Amino acid sequence: MSDLLTIGYEGATLPDVLDALSKAGVELLIDVRAVPRSRKPGFSRSLLAASAEAAGIGYRHLQRLGTPKPGRDRARAGDAEGMAAIFTAHMTGDEPQAELETAITLAQDRRSCLLCFERDPHFCHRTIVAGMISARTGQSVIHLTPCHLTP
Repeated sequence: MSDLLTIGYEGATLPDVLDALSKAGVELLIDVRAVPRSRKPGFSRSLLAASAEAAGIGYRHLQRLGTPKPGRDRARAGDAEGMAAIFTAHMTGDEPQAELETAITLAQDRRSCLLCFERDPHFCHRTIVAGMISARTGQSVIHLTPCHLTP
């Protein structure tokens, strides 16, 4: 079984992210943002999906694995613990649990990478999602960092 990967695109360009994914042998990009839009060029859902597909990487958006607005607000305020508490409570719901099951199946079938915005995985809910998947599958989690990050 392959490792489960994660990546954040903060400070990176779309080519940098796609390059990191390709070099890591990613077959499927799992977007775990609640709101798959971005002010950063190339990272809104439709363009990201098309770009990933053009690079030979599948794309799947799992909205219910995203952080609800109160959690995103806590993250923006620099409160990682508050975000994590809100997100963990959110994950007890039926819809998030159903999408977690989908993510588990996808991650077992193809070399997958969870995508969200935050550069540092320790301040992002994708690490919590990766931990939940890993607890069920036994996969090791590796956090990718795109090249050419801007400060």
